[in-house]
Amino acid sequence: MTNPHSMIKRTTNLFMSPFNLKCCSKKFSSFVQSIIHLSPFTVQVIYFIILSLFGFVVLKSLDFKTSSFKPKDIDLFFTTVSALTVSSMSTVDMEVFSNNQLILLMFLMFMGGEIFVSMVGLHFRKFKHRVTDFCSNNDFDSTAECSIELGITPNDNKYFPNNKSLDNNYLMHKAIKSLGYVVLCYILVVHFIGFILVYIYISFTPSARDILINKGLNRHIFSLFTIVSTFANCGFVPTNENMTIFKKNSGLLLILIPQILLGSTLYPVVLRATLLVLTKITKRDEFGYMLKYSKEIGYGQLLSSVRTFYLAITVFGLILVQLAVFCSLEWHNIDVMEGLSNYEKMVGSFFQVVNTRYAGEAVFDLSKISPAILVGFIVMMYFPSSTTYMPVQDHESKRSNQRRSFVDYLLFSRLSYLVIFIILICVSEKKKMHGDPINFSVLNIAFEVFSAYGNVGLSTCYSCQHQIKPIVQCKEEWYGFAGRWSNNGKYLLIMVMFFGRLKNFTKNGGKYWNAS
Repeated sequence: MTNPHSMIKRTTNLFMSPFNLKCCSKKFSSFVQSIIHLSPFTVQVIYFIILSLFGFVVLKSLDFKTSSFKPKDIDLFFTTVSALTVSSMSTVDMEVFSNNQLILLMFLMFMGGEIFVSMVGLHFRKFKHRVTDFCSNNDFDSTAECSIELGITPNDNKYFPNNKSLDNNYLMHKAIKSLGYVVLCYILVVHFIGFILVYIYISFTPSARDILINKGLNRHIFSLFTIVSTFANCGFVPTNENMTIFKKNSGLLLILIPQILLGSTLYPVVLRATLLVLTKITKRDEFGYMLKYSKEIGYGQLLSSVRTFYLAITVFGLILVQLAVFCSLEWHNIDVMEGLSNYEKMVGSFFQVVNTRYAGEAVFDLSKISPAILVGFIVMMYFPSSTTYMPVQDHESKRSNQRRSFVDYLLFSRLSYLVIFIILICVSEKKKMHGDPINFSVLNIAFEVFSAYGNVGLSTCYSCQHQIKPIVQCKEEWYGFAGRWSNNGKYLLIMVMFFGRLKNFTKNGGKYWNAS
């Protein structure tokens, strides 16, 4: 009989032989090259599709809070995509989900958050810059052999430069690596502080604590879920009413407002300020390199000092304009502000206008807000979080001379695609638009589409009181207006959510169309 120990030893020697190690390193290098050559767009498409399918399968397999509740598969997939694309569009009530399902949705929101995805992209770029390290650490016989293994020509100065270029390449790699750790620490610290503040507030505020007790919600899960959703700018809240039920808890709203801004519009501002502090404290070269060569780093959220300054002005300017308009039109609206003190009205209005840019948490019933405000919200939702008012020309924003493919010349603008989606949804919902024209108005459909595209999640919902021909069986629900759409309409809105999550790759669309 063969000795098992001798078999293990022979197997180990077989895999540890120099020949097999070299073969494994060659296969690994080929795999590395195949990954490196993928475009960021392709990587993100694969990333979101795989996680969406994974989330749908797991969400369906987990038990709901009520065993008798069995939603359609389209609604579960819609919810999964909505959480992953941080859109918070809903077609079912949030309180039907069990704690395990809430944890899954929390995981999807965290993985789909813009800052987390950008951090993954940083590590992907760091992996690319490890090409020279890969060669040196695998004991290749010569530079020529290394170039063959990596598919690089020996004369390529990008990878085999002189000493000065090599130092710059090494500093670039070190800067990208350090930036990845800075972003990771930023995510963890903001989440931790936010979770502690929300948990403490709920624990010491009887009105907020009683709401969770009456709804059977766990205090820990609610606090962490809300912070993850708010920082990722998703907008999901474990309650059916979203934040409307907490509109008198001004302290909670004030805690969440910084989380919204730190997770979206003000992130580049705080990131640059953090790097400035780290440069002063640590005196490390890579932090100074990031600030000086922010464009070369290739991290979209690391802006130049000029753009960072004007971004901050743009963010606060748009908030103040929205707040002034909202308060002037809705301050005396009884249906919206009923039962609130002046202080609660101001905090609630401030919270609502901050959410319209990106987060999508609602503290007021949007179906009762004037159409003029809704149109303004549509404009704000269309603007991406990176929108900047630039009265002067940034020296880094020179026109690129990159070669364009034939497809680039045929692309429409983002607004054109949204109009196409609105038309398609109007076609799919034409019967409901004819029989229920107030709820299924073009404005409400457009609002839902722009909200899905901006990954915001605000919704006018559906009101039984607005029916021209009242239906006795009609029941008021808290989930979004899309929950009343047909399956075809929901599929179209899923496409809009994906399109909105990947909109950064379509920013040059429509440049070659001349309507003059």
